[in-house]
Amino acid sequence: MSLQLIISGLAMGAIYALIALGFTLIWNAVGIVNFAQGELVMIAAYVSAGWLAMSLHLPWVLNLLMVMIFMAIFGIFIARWMYHPLRKSSQLSAIVATIGLSLFLKNIAVLIWGPEPLIDPSPFKAVTLHVGRAAFSGQYISILAALLILMGLQVFMFRRTQVGRAMQATAQDGEVARLMGVNTKTIISIIFAYAFVLAGIAGVLMAPLFYVSADMGSLVALKAFAACIIGGFGNVQGALVGGLILGVLEAFGSYFISSQYVDVISFGLLIAFLIFRPQGIFGEPIMERP
Repeated sequence: MSLQLIISGLAMGAIYALIALGFTLIWNAVGIVNFAQGELVMIAAYVSAGWLAMSLHLPWVLNLLMVMIFMAIFGIFIARWMYHPLRKSSQLSAIVATIGLSLFLKNIAVLIWGPEPLIDPSPFKAVTLHVGRAAFSGQYISILAALLILMGLQVFMFRRTQVGRAMQATAQDGEVARLMGVNTKTIISIIFAYAFVLAGIAGVLMAPLFYVSADMGSLVALKAFAACIIGGFGNVQGALVGGLILGVLEAFGSYFISSQYVDVISFGLLIAFLIFRPQGIFGEPIMERP
């Protein structure tokens, strides 16, 4: 049973981690908390389930690829037409703009797909992997496999490609990166595209676990934000670890206490970190002036 709880917890934690990475990359690149990150997950789930799977009957891999392309284009569009015009405005204006985008996406989803939730026909839902007495859902295994592949590709991109190194440099200090010859405008668009693609993958992977609805991204985005704080806000490694810890804790809390208290456990952990270790697991303590 413990192994089953760990696997299911890691799978849900992987969803949080993907969304948290999107928060982190955009924050590091432009200093904005993208409050529409959860709605990006929702839109991707609707595109996957409502159009590509149920209407066009595309195979799952092609479905995922099409969603990634759609989200990348959407990310570049938002970076160029929403973030760039606001780059010299106050941070409050940018935050309000992301909240406005969040509400817009919710309403547009209801307008296109209607108020009734959709059921995603994933091919992994009916698959069960047996290891001894333990049985694992194929959906959970596919989520963990996707996270491992993505993290491997991300490490390769950041360490071995010029674009990846430029993304890291821009994320660490955009002004210094610009002075060193990096085209930060283009790189920021790429970072937005990548963050949106991560949200899109999270949407495709979590859609079969829940009903696809206009509200499906709100709570999961809050928990991903909590994962960022637990891991250390702005830390890529922290976003990943924070998401996985939160997912596993929820799985054990749901089994040993009650599934009704999962949110209490998650946000209780967040409050505990804010009180006792506000810099998170991987963050550096902030030195106060004497």
